[in-house]
Amino acid sequence: MTGAGSAEFSAALADLRAAALRPEVKLTEVPAPVRIAPYAVALTADVLPTADSDDALATGRFVLLHDPSEPEPWGGAWRAVTYARAELEPEMATDPVLGEVGWSWLMDALEQHHVAYAAEAGTVTRVVSESYAGLADRPPSVEMEIRASWTPLDPIRIGVHLQAWCDVLCAIGGLPPLPEGVVALPGRRR
Repeated sequence: MTGAGSAEFSAALADLRAAALRPEVKLTEVPAPVRIAPYAVALTADVLPTADSDDALATGRFVLLHDPSEPEPWGGAWRAVTYARAELEPEMATDPVLGEVGWSWLMDALEQHHVAYAAEAGTVTRVVSESYAGLADRPPSVEMEIRASWTPLDPIRIGVHLQAWCDVLCAIGGLPPLPEGVVALPGRRR
């Protein structure tokens, strides 16, 4: 975490830390970027099939930046910068709507959490790996990456942005969404 002095940023951090996430999501605070904004926090997340598993279904990073000078491209004083990655079934490599589906998961998650945001941007990438020669016995693999950023417009409710992003991470990891009105029981995640 950089620049821990802002009262507004401290309140946002408290809201992030209080966010109720699915028990499959394990968060870890990591060093934040230091040159992008005066205030920043970075979290990595792994979606684990069970509490004692080390094999992540999906992994990613959530960075919250705060710059009171409101950089013009941001359209506000806050910026969420995210990355999510998961391995998919090999037949997904040729799905022509994979990118659209990945992006819609993010937009739907933000909408379902009723967050106010602006200036969204991002990419959805599929990576196909085929092995040859001494590695020819490895099966082809397909990974999906969603890189996205947006400007949270309500800094008092920053935790819901993290919840929405974790929903996307769970979706690309293959977990079914929680039914409407069902809240995941808290688990150990930090």
